[in-house]
Amino acid sequence: MPTIYRLISEDDTSQFCHRVSEALSKGWQLHGGPAMSFDAARGVMRCGQAVTKEIKADYHPDMKLGQQ
Repeated sequence: MPTIYRLISEDDTSQFCHRVSEALSKGWQLHGGPAMSFDAARGVMRCGQAVTKEIKADYHPDMKLGQQ
């Protein structure tokens, strides 16, 4: 089965946690640890989390990864 990858990114708020939790509930798996970086232009912390998922369909660049 092909494995697809996506990076979830968001300001450091509960919304980031909800987005990652939603992905996990849909069968995505964490890929590495989370990353954080300060966005000096906006004055906020940003978070990122890579996730992967095995799918039955062939990968295509037009796929909506969040809908898999």
